[in-house]
Amino acid sequence: MVSLLKAIVLGTIQGLTEFLPVSSSGHLVIFSHLLQFRDAGLMFDVFMHFGTLLSIFVMFRKELLEMIVSPFALLKGNATETNRYYWRWDLYVILASIPAAVIGLYFEDQIEQVFDSVLAALIFLFITGIMISSIPFIKNKNREITGPMSFIMGFAQAFAILPGISRSGSTIFAGILSGGNQEKVARFSFIMSIPAVAGAVVLKARDLIGTPLTSSEFINIALGTLFSFAFGCLAIWWLLDFVKKGKIQWFGYYCLIISILGLIYFVGF
Repeated sequence: MVSLLKAIVLGTIQGLTEFLPVSSSGHLVIFSHLLQFRDAGLMFDVFMHFGTLLSIFVMFRKELLEMIVSPFALLKGNATETNRYYWRWDLYVILASIPAAVIGLYFEDQIEQVFDSVLAALIFLFITGIMISSIPFIKNKNREITGPMSFIMGFAQAFAILPGISRSGSTIFAGILSGGNQEKVARFSFIMSIPAVAGAVVLKARDLIGTPLTSSEFINIALGTLFSFAFGCLAIWWLLDFVKKGKIQWFGYYCLIISILGLIYFVGF
């Protein structure tokens, strides 16, 4: 089971990298090998993801409330333009969730094998770096989120199941490439991740039913969850600020540097 130090380190890494366009899965694979933090445990993994899921609910509580209220306003026949806008977001989130659900179900075993490879994580991290670094060269068409755009972002999210491919980075890249407004694409990217993250938590949590916890294990898991939640909130705020200022490409440069240094360290390129 994970120790107190591992709980703090892995919770911090999970919280920061889950939402920054630098790939949480890639960083966890790399740091697990560097620090020999192997086998943190299924329960700890579930609660770390639960912590980052909570951070989405907190940081986007206004949008999520509008998305919950809007269908009822439409049913009552007194929907405003804002209600119709967020009702469309409800539909787009469902649409964007389809590719990841299909790929996750049919290719789960193959994907899990890739997670054992540091080399694969570093190569995919390099690809993430290229995507994010190229965003300033994409013409900003400032379009609203559309159905086809959300579906394309959904495919990008499915691709991000691979370690080293950033979920937020690939979906934001796909949305901007499809002509979406950068800030709205970034916000939608976080909200569309809720079904995927929640689904992963629920699927993994099924295997934990009836698993007893010692007091020390409970403290470590609680601390890891707290750190993943706190740093998840920080990462969301930080990324949205970078997008607003047009500086998201700096995360791409970071990915390129880390991947190149990692390849030199691990395989001697």
